[in-house]
Amino acid sequence: MFSKYLRLGLTALFFGLSVWQFIEVEIGNGIMWLLLASLVIFTYFRNESILLAFWYLRKNDMVKAQKALGRIKDPENALIRGQLAYYYMLSGMIESQNGIGKAEAYLRKALKTGLRMNHDQAMAKLQLAGIALAKRRKREAQILLTEVKKLDTKGMLNDQVKMLKQQMKRI
Repeated sequence: MFSKYLRLGLTALFFGLSVWQFIEVEIGNGIMWLLLASLVIFTYFRNESILLAFWYLRKNDMVKAQKALGRIKDPENALIRGQLAYYYMLSGMIESQNGIGKAEAYLRKALKTGLRMNHDQAMAKLQLAGIALAKRRKREAQILLTEVKKLDTKGMLNDQVKMLKQQMKRI
């Protein structure tokens, strides 16, 4: 899609046009340019491809989610840091369906880059605990699960944590 610098440039241009229209007493046009500027700045902070991938992931359509993430050609330069963390998290969750090697790297990168919300960090660590358990690293899985419990304040992941603990007993 558009690079982050082009989005900022378009926002500045639309905002300037809005101010010019307000000065010319064209209030309706000024409001329209202001709304357009706010839409472009919204896509600067919330990348539309990532939002679409989240939507498809909620619908459990991994192929379309992967296709939506594939539209981002150069994530290091096209996304700001917060978006990049969620890009890595989504990539890790999608890759975990195919193989756990790349998924672990993506999820660790997402945590390192910085996920904003605690429940997102808990979800990434839960995925990592599942991967560690699959690789028979029981100690690491236990540590990650205790971190998940601390981060999951609302208890949304309790069932998954219990399920992983039951699997841990078998190993």
